[in-house]
Amino acid sequence: MSSKSERSPSPSEVGFHVFSRRSLFAAAGAVGVGLVAAGYGDKASTTPGTTPGTAAAAAGSGNPVSVGSNYSDEKPKAAFAAAIAATGVPATINTVDHNSFQENFNTYIQQPDDVMTWFAGYRMRAFAAKGVVGDISDVWAKFTDFSDGFKKASTANDGKQYFVPFYFYPWAVHYRKSLFTEKGYAIPTTWDEFKALCDKMKADGITPLAAANDGNWPQMGMFDMINMRTNGYDFHVSLMAGKESWTDDKVKNVFKHWAEITPYYQPDANGRTWQDAATALGKKECGMYLLGTFVTDNFDPSKDSGAQAIIDDIDFFAFPAIDPAHGQDAVEAPIDGFMMAAKPKDEAGAKALLGGLGGAPAIDAYIGLNPSVVAANSKAKTDGYSALQKKSAELVGSAKQISQFLDRDTDPAFASEVVGKALADFLADNSQVDSILSTVEDQKKTYTFE
Repeated sequence: MSSKSERSPSPSEVGFHVFSRRSLFAAAGAVGVGLVAAGYGDKASTTPGTTPGTAAAAAGSGNPVSVGSNYSDEKPKAAFAAAIAATGVPATINTVDHNSFQENFNTYIQQPDDVMTWFAGYRMRAFAAKGVVGDISDVWAKFTDFSDGFKKASTANDGKQYFVPFYFYPWAVHYRKSLFTEKGYAIPTTWDEFKALCDKMKADGITPLAAANDGNWPQMGMFDMINMRTNGYDFHVSLMAGKESWTDDKVKNVFKHWAEITPYYQPDANGRTWQDAATALGKKECGMYLLGTFVTDNFDPSKDSGAQAIIDDIDFFAFPAIDPAHGQDAVEAPIDGFMMAAKPKDEAGAKALLGGLGGAPAIDAYIGLNPSVVAANSKAKTDGYSALQKKSAELVGSAKQISQFLDRDTDPAFASEVVGKALADFLADNSQVDSILSTVEDQKKTYTFE
C-alpha cells in the first residue's frame, strides 16, 4: 500500500474558483480545451471554422471508431450521439446499460472498444496502472486551455494522461420548489433542521426522502456525504485509500447518523432504480432526493407535456452540516469523460475522436439535448444554461473540497464487490452495523490500494 495520500483534486486544482455571481460565467466549467483535434497520423490538421475532428477524419481511413458507452438512458444516449456527430469523426456507438457497464468493466476492458466512457479519479488511475487503457498524452499535448487541475485529474501515477474530461455535476439534495412554497418548508442547513423537516413532511403525508439503490451505487452518495459532514474530507479520502479501519468509531458514527434518517426513506430502497425514485420526487410523493443533477434526465419533455414544468421546478441545496467543524465545505462532483483502449484497432481514429470530444462543439451538442450537467470546457456555450446548471457551477466553484464519488475514489473492485454490498446490507437491516463493518474490514485486506 502506498503511503501517498489518495484524494480527489481540490477546487483550485481542477480550476474551480469561488465565483462571484458577476464573474461566474466568465469561468463556468472552470477549464478549457483547445479546439485542435488529435489527428490520424501526421497528416491531420484543423483549420479555423471547422469542427474539431473533421479534418482529422478526412485525412484518415474514414472507418468508424468503436465507442463503448454507458449512456443508456434515452436522453443521455441521444445527447451522446449528437456529441459524437459534432466531432466529425466516423464512429459506431455500442451502448450498454449503465449499471451493467460499470459492474462488468473488469471483463469488458479485456476486449474493449477503441474509445469508452469512464470516470476521473481513482477509477481511471486503477486501470491505467493495470496497463489496460491507452496513453493519450499526445492528445493532451494539443489541448491548450485545460487547467493544470483538470490535467491532474486525467493523469495516472506514471505522469501520463489517460482521460479526457467531458462534464461534471454535483450531488445535492433535490426538491420541488412549488412543494416547499406550498407547505412553507425552509431549506435546512444543519442535521437537526434536516431531520425536523423530514418530520414535517411525514406529518403532511409526504415520504421525506426518495431512496433508490438498484445496482448498489446510488446510496454510496449518501455514505460519502454523511462521512464528509461527520468526519471531514481528509478522513473520507484516507478511508477510501484503505488507510483507515472500517471498524473505527468514526465510521460507526457515520452509520449512526445514517440510521437516524432511514425511517424517512421510501421502503425497499435496494430494489428501486434511481429513475423510479426520481419519478416519485416529480409527483411530489417524496419531498427530497440526494442524487446528482442528472436527476432531471428522468423527465423528457418530448414525451411528456408536463416534464418541462417539473424540470423547471426542481432545485437543490447542499447536504446539511453535521459537525460544525466541517460545515458544508465538501461537495461531491464527479467528472465524466473518456478513455482509450490500450491497443485500439484504430489508434489514430480513437485519438482523433478523443480530441474532438475535448472540444467545445461536442459538449455544446450534448448539453443542447441533455442540460443536466456543466461543461468541463470553458469555451462551451453558457448563455443557455438553466438555473440548475448555473447553481451547479456556483456550488462546485465555492466548495473547499471536491470528492469524485465512492466508487471512483477507491479501488473499483473493492467498491463494487465489498462496499456496495455492505451498504445494501445496512439498508436491509441497520441493526447489524458492527458485523457489516467487520466484514468490510476483513475483506479490505485482500485488496491492494494505490
